[in-house]
Parts: sequence; structure tokens; C-alpha cells
Amino acid sequence: MGFISTGALDDSRVRQVAEGMVCARHRGPDDTDVWHDDRACFGFNRLSIIDIENSNQPLRWGPPEDPERYAMVFNGEIYNYVELRAMLAADSGAVFHTEGDGEAIVAGYHYHGPRWVKQLRGMFAFIIWDTRDKVIFGARDWFGIKPLYLAQTADGFGFASEAKSLRALTGPAVVDRTALQHYLVLQYVPEPESADANLRRIESGTSFMVRDGELTTNRYFYPRFQPARVRGPEAENELYDQIREVLDDSVAKHMRADVTVGAFLSGGIDSTAIAAMAKTYNPDLLTFTTGFEREGYSEVDVAVESARAIGVEHIVRTVSEEELFETLPLIVWYLDDPVADPALVPLYFVAREARKHVKVVLSGEGADELFGGYNIYREPLSLRPLTTLPNPLRQGLAAVGRALPQGFRGKDMLRRGSLDLEERYYGNARIFREEQLASVLDTYSSEVSFRDVTDPVYDASQGWDPISRMQHIDLFTWLRGDILVKADKVTMANSLELRVPFLDKEVFEVARHLPVSQRITRNQSKVALRKALEPVVPAHVLNRRKLGFPVPIRVYLRDDYGYGWAREIIEKAQTTDYIDPAAALALLDEHRAGKVDNSRRVWTLLVFMLWHDIFVTQTIKPEVPTPTYPVRL
Repeated sequence: MGFISTGALDDSRVRQVAEGMVCARHRGPDDTDVWHDDRACFGFNRLSIIDIENSNQPLRWGPPEDPERYAMVFNGEIYNYVELRAMLAADSGAVFHTEGDGEAIVAGYHYHGPRWVKQLRGMFAFIIWDTRDKVIFGARDWFGIKPLYLAQTADGFGFASEAKSLRALTGPAVVDRTALQHYLVLQYVPEPESADANLRRIESGTSFMVRDGELTTNRYFYPRFQPARVRGPEAENELYDQIREVLDDSVAKHMRADVTVGAFLSGGIDSTAIAAMAKTYNPDLLTFTTGFEREGYSEVDVAVESARAIGVEHIVRTVSEEELFETLPLIVWYLDDPVADPALVPLYFVAREARKHVKVVLSGEGADELFGGYNIYREPLSLRPLTTLPNPLRQGLAAVGRALPQGFRGKDMLRRGSLDLEERYYGNARIFREEQLASVLDTYSSEVSFRDVTDPVYDASQGWDPISRMQHIDLFTWLRGDILVKADKVTMANSLELRVPFLDKEVFEVARHLPVSQRITRNQSKVALRKALEPVVPAHVLNRRKLGFPVPIRVYLRDDYGYGWAREIIEKAQTTDYIDPAAALALLDEHRAGKVDNSRRVWTLLVFMLWHDIFVTQTIKPEVPTPTYPVRL
């Protein structure tokens, strides 16, 4: 956490930074410290991973003539720090005082300026204070793996990994009504918004400066898919070798740590590939998975078989229905912003189990967005007979579709085939449609649309093929709004660092040039990745559809326990200024009666209600466990 004052730093701000650090103790239980000068105050909770004895933060560094010129706080890991330190020492004469990765950031900034951020291979959110020039420079990593919240006050700027830390500066949360409407459609709050109107987020792939009380931002990374042509079996085999080699190199660098590294292992190809490659660098690798007792909602058996095939020890955590519901308020507290992805719950429990054994885990996030893994990416192929028709004919077929009864096969296909890509695709989650939203959200505005979020992204991909455009949308919406938020928040809730080797700038450089046919066909996803991983993953996984961590909320919200739990939250929630409780209860009752599956819509409302009553009215106060992990593990 950091606060940069526009004038002389008030002592109260120093106390508020210290208070903010207490809220985020779970992110770093090994050490905590606060530093300040006359303008800036930095606080840091450390999870010791690299150079455990040293590399404490806030980090002070400078050239020999001014050895404490800079102060820095940094969340994340720089995986190519060994190479960067060697380069800086050889080319610039940089002198280092630790063996850690943090000095590679600040020394590089000193010698090369803001462009140095493009050399960093890793996950990071950092701020650097130049005590001589009175300038802040900071950045967030390429894909948004690590979070960074921003609060602008009358006397300065606050930055933190946790929104709750900044509320020491801003007070209780205030609902951002636009963000709420986006959340109910997308199931997350899109960057740079926050559900709290007092806060915003620094976007992924963005650096920034604060000089003379003014904040400016610069997008240093804009992902672009540029499919290349690959002709002939020999060229294809070279491509598969290239994918395998760059991924293996990424895994090797992600294994750099002075503590034990494990891996999450589901039943899909992504996590299995990461675990298999990691095993070559740690023969004693531990892997972890989770599931539910209910049939059809667990990949445990497949994961166990995969662990046996690649020769790793495997640990399973089973989650009960009662645990799911009882723990949700605590998980929402950790989240900071509402995210209505039910997979958060099993991920939280498997992270808690993993932390008993390791301090770092690898996982397979990002493979779907980079290599074309979602089934929805096939839609441009299946809809082509409709989307290539003249527009009047498309609209006529849409009218036919509207006349068909609900549930009639092909009805939704006719509707979607009549829509342009920009209108029908706004990411992997689609919770409330406009007509549904208007009936439940009392603050609904027809002036707010998901297209406010997606249109700027689509504008940057004009002329691309539709599948690349869909992947591009997901990099800016679904990936950084849902996947990476839950990955960071619920693992760090357990003081566990999660690393994602697929989301590496060198891996992306290979993936972005894949021909569309090497990503998606009518019958298969991740075509090139599957071929590349044939020598790596077991045969039973290679072509299996990934389920991730399936959660039985559809079933649970219909039984007595889950229904009663949900009804109580709706009836007690102090959200009547936003959500019509009668409409919410009607959705729940309709779901319980089996008339329609409203489980995701009900869940989305429940998560917001919990978030609101935790952070706005503060009428719900989850019991937050005190981190008690050892310094070394």
C-alpha cells in the first residue's frame, strides 16, 4: 500500500496506511513494515518466496552516488530477474544488495526509465517513489494477474492490492450504480471500475506516473492476434515444438522460488500439462484438486488418474454444501469487488488445503484465452450459414425465431445469427439480459450497456477474424475481470501465491500468431496446443473437455438448506435501494419449483447483497481468521 501526498504528508495518512496494512495481512503474514518521508508513505505485508532472509519491503535502492534515492513496494514475482540483474550489472554497472527480484525492477527503472517495464517477465503491481525528483512511477503486469486499486483524495493518491486497505483513506464503500449494472450482466465489475464509487483500478498492461499532483497513464501492452500461415506437416510440427518449448521455458522460470512449489490439478489438459512439466523440475511435486460429493460435480477421479500417470503425489479436498454456503460471506470479504463465479468457493478450499503443504502453486489459467479453448469460440463457424446472409434475410429469420415457443430447438440460434458479433458476444458470462435486468434492478438505466465496456475493445480489432476478436474481448473482460480476480484473491486469502505459466509474454507471442484453424475447428478447441502436448499429458486427458471446478448451485438452491439460506439473505439484505427483493425472491422460488434454471442469476444477486452488507452498511462482519503460517515453508 502507498499514499503520495500533493503537499506535506500528514501524520494521519501514515496511521491510515498502517491501518490499511492490517486488513491485508493475509497477503503477507511473514513480515510487515511501514516507511515514509515528507511526501510519501509505503506499507508492505510480505509473503517471503525469493531471497527469504533479505529483500524486505518497502525496498530502498539507488545508484552508488545516491544509494537510497528510491523507495518501492512490489506485489508479485519477476521470473526473469536473474537474467535482468546480470544484464543491468554488465551493461549499466548496477550494484545490488539482495538476491531478490525487486531490485531488478527499480534498478532497471533508474537506468532505462519507464520503458523498462516491457522487459519484465512475470506478474506484478508496483509503485516506485523517486525521493529526489518527487515522482511516482508504477505499473501493473501484462495481463492483470496482480491487482492494483487507486483512491484519489483531496490531498493525494492511494494505491493498494486490496480495496479494503484503501477504505482507511476513503471510508465505507459507496455503490457505483454503473458498475453494479455491468456486474449483473457480466458477473464481475469490468476494469477500470470498482463496485465502490470511491475507488478505481489501474488497468492491466498499464504504467502510470504521478507528478505535481497529476496522474497520467500509459498502456504499454496491447495484445494483438496476428494469425500467420502454416503450410504443410513439417511446418505444423515445428509450430507444435515451438509451443511446447516456450511453455516448458515458462514453467521452468515460474518454478524459481526459495520455497516449495506445488500445482493445482483438475481433469483438464491445461493444469495437467503444467503439472507434468513442473514435475521435471521438482520430482517431488505435490498436486491438489477439489470437488463436491454430488455426482457430476467433481473431476477428482480424473485428476487422481492424471496424477498417477504423470507420477506426482496428489491431495484432494472435498467441499460440502454447508461449507459452500457458510463460507461465502468470508470469501466475498476477501474478494473486495463482487464476483459471481461459484468456482470461487472450491478454489478457496483447495487453496486452503494446499497452503498446509506449499507456499506457491502453479495453475493453468489463460490457456483458453490464448489458445482458443472455449466452446463459444466455435460459434462463428456454426453461425456462418446465417451471418453471411443479407441483413434483411437475417432479420426475417430472427422474427421467425421470436415466434417460436420458448425452449424450441434452434430458437436461440436464429436470434444470435441475426446479431452482429459486437452485439452478441461480450465475454464468457451472460447473466441478466436487458429485459430481465430492468425487472430486478431498481436503478436500471437504458443508457448503460455492456457495449460501453466492449466497443472500445472491438474498435481496436477491426478487420480481424471473428474468433481472434472474441479472444481479444476475453483478454480485456472475462480473463482479467473474473478468472484472474478469483485466482489472486482466494489464493492470497490463504497466503498462497498462485502462478500462471500460460500468461507469460513469451507464450503469448507464440500463441497470437497461431492460424485460426490451429486454435478452433467445428469439432475441437485448442487444436495446436493439444498437438503440442501429446508427448506431455496422459492420453485420457488430451482431448477431454475441461470442466474446471464445477459447482452444484443449481441443485443446492433447490434443496431445503440452500433455498432457506438464500431466502434469508434476500430478506435481510439492506439493498432495497438497488435490488427489488420481491423480484429476487420470485427468481429464487421459480428456480426451486423447477420452472427455469435461475441459479446463476440468483447467485449473482446474493453475492452483491453480501458485498453490500459487508462493505457499505457493514451489517455483516465475517470472522476473518488470523494468518498463522510459519515464515519458511
